[in-house]
Amino acid sequence: MSPNEPTNAQKQRRGLSRLWHAFGYSLAGLRAGWQETAFRQEAIAAIVLVPLAFVVGRTWTEISLLSGTVLLVMMVELLNTGVESAIDRIGPEWHELSKRAKDMGSAAVLLSLLLCGGTWIAAIISRWI
Repeated sequence: MSPNEPTNAQKQRRGLSRLWHAFGYSLAGLRAGWQETAFRQEAIAAIVLVPLAFVVGRTWTEISLLSGTVLLVMMVELLNTGVESAIDRIGPEWHELSKRAKDMGSAAVLLSLLLCGGTWIAAIISRWI
């Protein structure tokens, strides 16, 4: 990078200023995620499931696993949306590599959902059956 090129202002920040601005960028990412139907559905499910984890889980470890898998689904969904947005920015035309990237992101969401569902089913069976 030459000295004449503009730099990302966030890279120049230090200490609390950097943390404060990073927090703002994170909130902007959550607001952008909220515009996506899948993320919104998962967030609404999390509003129900995270408190329910305190009922289903018998130990802090179980509560953490139940809550953590729900949050993991949301994190993977945000990353998937980020990949899709970056691909869409490149161009609207169909390309095999773009399709592969989007399909892999979708597969990651599916795997996180399976992990979450499996964890919840195992916890419920262990608790009440």
